[in-house]
Amino acid sequence: MYYFYTMQYLKDTVFFREAIQELNYSFGNFYLFDGYVVGEINEDVVFTWDDHAKILVEHLTNLYDHNGGEIVYITNRVHSYAVKPSDWIKFYRSEYKLRAYGIVSYTPKGLMNVLLEKLFMRNKIKGFDTLGDAIHWAKVLTSVIRSKAS
Repeated sequence: MYYFYTMQYLKDTVFFREAIQELNYSFGNFYLFDGYVVGEINEDVVFTWDDHAKILVEHLTNLYDHNGGEIVYITNRVHSYAVKPSDWIKFYRSEYKLRAYGIVSYTPKGLMNVLLEKLFMRNKIKGFDTLGDAIHWAKVLTSVIRSKAS
């Protein structure tokens, strides 16, 4: 059962000091960590592959120096925005891959959107109602990846 908590911007948490880098775009802010990224898309953005995701993927590929297969992406939905669903196909056709995708949602409607997005990403998506829970999950996943590589 989900209990909805007050929205929390990453900058207002203890996790912010762990960020390696902050990327600011006209469409949102992205915080890079060791093994995971937290994104906060701006209000009323219609997030598309060509206008937003492709730019972000290119920057992340260069910064992390790989195709993202070991990266966990967390979207912290502190604003209301839309994702163009058909653009998931363009993401899959790109060379960029994600280890997993976490969605922090603070509303019942947001939780319903998580279920819809699971249709596109299957078992790589996990929904959360707090940013702290999502970050803990990402840290566990990335520590598992590192222990298998050792």
